[in-house]
Amino acid sequence: MELRRFATLVAITMVPLAVLAQEQDVEGSKDHPLLSRMPGYYISQYEQSEFASHAFLVSGKEIQVEGRLTRILYSTQPGAKEPSRLQILRNYENALAKIGGTVLTSDADGSSYLKLARDGREVWVHVDAYITSQYTLWVVEKAGMKQDVVADAAAWRADIRSTGRAVVYGITFDTDKATLKPESAAVIKEIAALLAASPDLKLLVVGHTDMTGDLAHNRTLSEQRAAAVVAALVGTHGVAAPRLAAFGVGPLAPVASNDSEEGRAKNRRVELVKR
Repeated sequence: MELRRFATLVAITMVPLAVLAQEQDVEGSKDHPLLSRMPGYYISQYEQSEFASHAFLVSGKEIQVEGRLTRILYSTQPGAKEPSRLQILRNYENALAKIGGTVLTSDADGSSYLKLARDGREVWVHVDAYITSQYTLWVVEKAGMKQDVVADAAAWRADIRSTGRAVVYGITFDTDKATLKPESAAVIKEIAALLAASPDLKLLVVGHTDMTGDLAHNRTLSEQRAAAVVAALVGTHGVAAPRLAAFGVGPLAPVASNDSEEGRAKNRRVELVKR
């Protein structure tokens, strides 16, 4: 009788202990509103940036998608059974497909790249389940950056006088293309104002990229983008073509570390170099 009472007591007291043993989500974290987690996982790391980029694999080619970025690392609860890589990927692929999403790339190494386009918005999702005990979810809600730095011809002129060059941000392009986005117009107009105020000034327009992707491709792309800026200055603002020359150096002259998104964003720029 006493043994049975003891066994009952152990069973009762062990239940709360098992509950207490469950890991809690890291403070301030939550599942993305679009997608829940696999059963038996908790959030062990969580990052969210108002504007950042993440690499997505599409048709064998890596492209950078910019916007509001959420990164969630899920880890298994103690004693929980781990699903297979394919089980994790298919769960997310099926969940997104139910609301109109598509699979861009899915590979045997445990990565799936997904996209949802709806109501004029794009949401890009990357699931990395290479290690099933800890899988990572990246969600990019694609959007343009809120421009906080105002283009200033006077400041650029002062930089060129003192250092021979001026760094220009705010000129943006379609992903992996040399097509100028409409929001670049104000910055290019300010470059034209700089040239109008200094009739003798001749410039090299130099394109720069971050270190993501193929070196040769980035060098070519940076030169094409610089040429697009020159074409806009000549074609739209009437700047004399001999005053400008386009060059591209790709990622070869960074101004910040490429190990962080903030650094990569600083490296993606145009520079005006006095000839």
